[in-house]
Amino acid sequence: MLKGWVAWIAGEAIVMFARLLTAVRGVWSGTGPTRRQRVYFANHTSNGDFVLVWAVLPPALRYRTRPVAAADYWLTSPLRAFAGRDVFRAVLIDRNPEVREDDPVSQMITALDEGSSLILFPEGKRNMGDDPALPFKSGLYHVARNRPEIDLVPAWIENMNHVIPKGEIMPVPLLCSVRFGDAIHLRQGEDKATFLERARTALVALSEEGGA
Repeated sequence: MLKGWVAWIAGEAIVMFARLLTAVRGVWSGTGPTRRQRVYFANHTSNGDFVLVWAVLPPALRYRTRPVAAADYWLTSPLRAFAGRDVFRAVLIDRNPEVREDDPVSQMITALDEGSSLILFPEGKRNMGDDPALPFKSGLYHVARNRPEIDLVPAWIENMNHVIPKGEIMPVPLLCSVRFGDAIHLRQGEDKATFLERARTALVALSEEGGA
């Protein structure tokens, strides 16, 4: 019980810090916040990305929404492990297929079946190039195929790569936003490559909308 309260207080403190640092705002341009179960899929440029998505969700949704994150990052120290497991309740994925014991898709499906929503970064790694988004890995497709009723909502995170540049420790205060688009679903007969490119296009379109 005490550990749960400490985790809740830590989560609120992290949200407050993220808001003070970035003045982050959620822009619900294609869909509004709702209790309907969702997978928010977002661009990935910083280890702080999911915190911004988490921070702009209403509290009633925030604590039902779990990020999908790399176990090899979040389990490297007791403090990170506490944040990943207890504060964010992350679905921790082993990125090494040669030694992992749990299937990542099965882990995500289990979390959905338990009633959680998810924050997923389908690029699979941080995008440090000039393209708005890297080609998507297959996880989002497998989730859509296994749970077709779940809303898949694109979420474009603006400016976080400048707040915590790769290799830097101290964050830089900058205005950020998270823009949510229309939910998508796997279409009947749609193959993996077509679906993933359609999802990527929906996400990149939000970046263009924000810059317009």
